[in-house]
Amino acid sequence: MVPSGGESPRPTRLLLIAVSALFVQQTFVSMSRLVLPVLAPVISEELGTNPALVGAYSGILSSVAMVLAMGSGGFIERFGGWRMCQFALLATGAAMFMAAPGILVLFAVSAILVSPGPGISTPASSHVLARHCPPKRAPLFFSIKQTGVPAGGLLAGVLVPFLALQFGWRGAFLATGILYMALALALQPFRAQFDDDRHAGHRSFLADARTALKAATADPRLRHLVAAAFTFVGLQALFDSFFVTYLVNGLGHSLTTAGTVFSVAQGVAVVTRMLWGAIAGSVASPRVVLAGLGLVMAAGSVAMGLVAPGWPVPAVTAVAVVYTATAFSWHGVLLAEVARLAPAGRVGATTGGVIVFIMGSSTLYPLVFAAILAVSGSYGAGYLIAAVPALIVGLGLLRRDKADSPDAA
Repeated sequence: MVPSGGESPRPTRLLLIAVSALFVQQTFVSMSRLVLPVLAPVISEELGTNPALVGAYSGILSSVAMVLAMGSGGFIERFGGWRMCQFALLATGAAMFMAAPGILVLFAVSAILVSPGPGISTPASSHVLARHCPPKRAPLFFSIKQTGVPAGGLLAGVLVPFLALQFGWRGAFLATGILYMALALALQPFRAQFDDDRHAGHRSFLADARTALKAATADPRLRHLVAAAFTFVGLQALFDSFFVTYLVNGLGHSLTTAGTVFSVAQGVAVVTRMLWGAIAGSVASPRVVLAGLGLVMAAGSVAMGLVAPGWPVPAVTAVAVVYTATAFSWHGVLLAEVARLAPAGRVGATTGGVIVFIMGSSTLYPLVFAAILAVSGSYGAGYLIAAVPALIVGLGLLRRDKADSPDAA
């Protein structure tokens, strides 16, 4: 993409390779943070641990990812965006191996090793894609890349329970670890083409962290996007971390049923994410699309909070679909806007700055939800409370001045 770097778009062939490979990488990186939450019911039953500890796992993961995101611009500049995507896959593979023994302290280590995925992958992949994607097509292509997030959830809901049934939950961790290592190696043949802009001598990582935060907050238009991202990703984190356990422990469904509903909801989000990207690039402004998504996801969170044990599975699935069609589908539209508004040559760093706030939300929301669950014993209460910020942000985006729109930028 040309908006910040002023470079001519690369050939279409490289764009298609980049979008395809980064979609696959994003899919498996997204799946990585869901492996433990999906397995949490069987792990907690065998080890006798509290399911609310999933919130602590997510909190550790997001906290470390937030730190990595701050310095991601420097790592991308020195090693290249493609190499950092490979590194995230390798670290995730090691994380899966660490979790397999079932030792609590190693679960914490696993959370740390998973963190380069959400902390570095998105800035790195945005950096690569921004160099190859024409501005007008950016919302769609960024949405296609980010469709890997719900695709990863769909894969987690299908593949992880299957592996657990075949090999036990420890075997599921080992099998996914091998898969991540293989994927990292599969990206290697394209490294020279996509990392030809790296600067091997770059070392100012602390300065890059400060620059990333400044870049993401100095422009009022970017601050609006940061607020939306913080709120929206919080709802996504709650679904990722607690939905399967909610259905199993809170509503009495089997792990297989919960995994199926989880996968169906994620599958719908694969389609809607591309749909919103196409609409934002042609029919409506990105700001209006994001506002609408915020309002509907607030309604979806309220509905999630009202689900009761007597509800039939199709009704629960319908609520989950509304939830994921919005809370899992805004990323491409928002990240394309971040890339468009980023300072010249700083797409990766600016995206990293936004990711810091996203990771902060991914840390805060599960921890608050876990606290509400521990005190009240109610999963629904947490979802009802989480709907309020999304409603406020959605209404706020509708009131933004036209200066926030692409035409006025």
